[in-house]
This record gives sequence, structure tokens and C-alpha cells, in this order.
Amino acid sequence: MPDNQPFNISLNLNVRGMPLSATLQINELSNKLKEEGKNIYKMGLGQSPFPVPNIVVEELRSNAFQKDYLEVKGLKVLREAVANYHSKRNDIQRGAENVLIGPGSKELMFLLQFVYYGELVIPTPSWVSYAPQAKIIGRQVGWIKTKEVNKWRLLPEELHKICETDNYRPRIVILNYPSNPTGVTYSCEELQELADVARRHRVILLSDEIYGELNFKGTHCSIAKFYPEGTIISGGISKWCGAGGWRLGTFTFPKSLSGLLDGMAAVASETFTSTSAPIQYAAVKAFNGGIEIERYLWNARKVLSALGSKIHKTLSECDIESPEPEGAFYIFINFKNFSDKLKAKNINTGFELTTKLLEDTGVALLPGSVFGRPEEEFTARLAYVDFDGNRALAAAEILRPEDPISDEFLSEYCSSLLEGTNKITSWIRSL
Repeated sequence: MPDNQPFNISLNLNVRGMPLSATLQINELSNKLKEEGKNIYKMGLGQSPFPVPNIVVEELRSNAFQKDYLEVKGLKVLREAVANYHSKRNDIQRGAENVLIGPGSKELMFLLQFVYYGELVIPTPSWVSYAPQAKIIGRQVGWIKTKEVNKWRLLPEELHKICETDNYRPRIVILNYPSNPTGVTYSCEELQELADVARRHRVILLSDEIYGELNFKGTHCSIAKFYPEGTIISGGISKWCGAGGWRLGTFTFPKSLSGLLDGMAAVASETFTSTSAPIQYAAVKAFNGGIEIERYLWNARKVLSALGSKIHKTLSECDIESPEPEGAFYIFINFKNFSDKLKAKNINTGFELTTKLLEDTGVALLPGSVFGRPEEEFTARLAYVDFDGNRALAAAEILRPEDPISDEFLSEYCSSLLEGTNKITSWIRSL
């Protein structure tokens, strides 16, 4: 029988017709267009532009010989480092027994939904993979549509409204801050109010703090401080440590939710077994921190803050609305002021907008619909990571702490992003 003879394959209904994750899809398309010789501005995939800190790389190199399967829950010294990190940073007492290590926080989120039987509550706009994971498993999703006037942040009354409809229904509420896709975050006071509602309704909070160290002011506050008994902190080294491809994520649980940790570990033992040994040893150095890590974070925040502010200003001057980012490396932009002109060009959805923008200018954005927003809404996420992070970080390191990142600096080290932003504004003005 020829090897190209098709089989009669029947897919699980939950994955039938499911495309690649939108962020990975736009990245592969961007790379394909670049290989074809087109000038593409890659503002789709949210991958840190900065190198992994040298001391962490050296630790990986020195542990390359580590070949044994590690504990399913993770290397004990790493779990201790993660627990100590949260105890110091977030003022909550945790131990190694409260931490689970996995091959990326994405995989851990999937396992959590798999072992916990309940509804997933997601504020929109939200990261692209929360809801598809629920669909794969067959879980119900409760959407909370946040408002632009509130900078797309979840308000306590919005959380209360969805929870009071069935106060006894088991729920996991995901809170991500600084946010992917909006770049905004919460103050300690705002988190306290949300925590009060979560406690009243006995929901489990999954606090996705993967971008916590990229709070531009370095003042990230965890909601676990205010609702320690019901909060799972999701983290890792993908974003603040620049190690997305290393695939290492962490979940930190309260003692009251140890049953979930054990359930996830049991499933992990039958699926991925354990996370890469050399990477776990290297991650200890990252979570233990120190002067070199702090200097790295200071300069990364400094560059990202200035770049986000510059792009936001350029878009605002063109009447393209967005909240000014406060962390991470995203801006969630709204072209609603040009809706009539867009519709006159037969552009009626956010997907059609981003497709046409890519065709005409080479700028790759993701439409708001993949983040849970309505199809007809002209929103999109811009990831400002398409620059040489090695050069930018090296240049920032020789500046004095009090010296700001100037427009000249951004033009020198982040020119592609500035050019891509100007392409957006020129295109929208030409409608």
C-alpha cells in the first residue's frame, strides 16, 4: 500500500477543526513571509527579546551532564528556591512541598483544568490559550467582558456578578497581570478588593504572574498576599528571564489546595514524567536572584517601559486608542475611531483588519477576537519585541541609573518597531 494512502481518521470532537495557537500561527506565517523576501514587522508573537542572563546560561552549561529523571514535582532545591522567592517577594510563607515544576506554565494550566472539575472564568481580553485548553478538556468557560474605560481590568463587581449566579458552582478564575494582551496591571488596593470577592464566593484564583518581574516600576504585587488560602501562583522563566524556549513553568499552591497539586503530579507522572533536568538546575540560579539578576531586570524594564510609552504616544497621536502599558511587552489597540473608514474598505472584523494590514504594510498583529473579544471589534494586540535585545540591554547597562532611555536610544536599538508603528499610523491615515 502506498505510504500516501489516506487513513480514515476520526478526531476527538473537542479538537476537530482546531487551528494552531494564534500566537504560534502568526509567528510561523511571519517567518514564512520573511523567507519569501518580504519585509515583515513581527509584532505577533510575545517572545522576550532579551538574552537569558549569563549566570543562568553558565549554570545550564555546567549542568548539561545531568541526565537522570528528576522527581515528578520537580527538583527539590528548585522548588525550595521558588518557594523562597514567593515568600520574599509576595510575603507569603511557602515551602518546597507547595511547588510544582512543569515544562512551561502552559502545560501546568492544562493539567490544572484537567484534574479540577469546574467552570473556568476568564476576563476578556485574555491570553489566547486559556479558553482553547478548556475546550480540549470539555470544560465550560464563563467569560467576563471587561471594559476599555477601565483599561480592560477586571472589577470586583464584575467578578461578583458572574459568581453570584450560582454561588456553589466550583470555579477557577484566571487573573493575569501585567496582562497579556493589554500590558496593564493592578495596584495592591485593587487586588485586595478582588481577593475579598474571591473569598466570599470560595473560588480558586489562578494568578498568572509570568510577567510579574516585568512590572515597569518593579512593584509587582501578588493577589496571594490577600487571598493566600485560595490562590495558585503561576510563574516561570519564559518572560522575565528570556528563556521561553527552555520550557520551565512553576505553580505555587497554598496548603489548602495540596490535593490539586498531588492530582496534577499524578497525571504528570503518566504524561511528561518530569521537566528537563539541566534546565531545572539552571533555573535555581534564576529564582535565587542576586545583583546580576536585579541589574538585568532593572535594564530590561527600563527599555520596555520607554519603548511601550513611545509606541503608545505615536498611536495616540494618530487617534488609535490603547491604555498605556505598565508592564510586559504588549499594547492592546483599538481602531474604533476609524470603523466607518474601515467598513468603507470592506473591512468588517478585527481579523480582516489585521490580515489587510499585514498584506499592505508587512506589520503582523493579532486580532482582538483571538483574545476573546467580539469578531466585529476592531481591536488588536501589538507585541513590541521585534528588536535586538542583546544590543539594547548592553547599551542600557552603560547608562547611569538616573539616565532615561531617550528617543535617540530607541531609534538606534529598536528601529524596526518604531518603523512598524509608523507603518500602522500611515496605513490608517491613508484609509
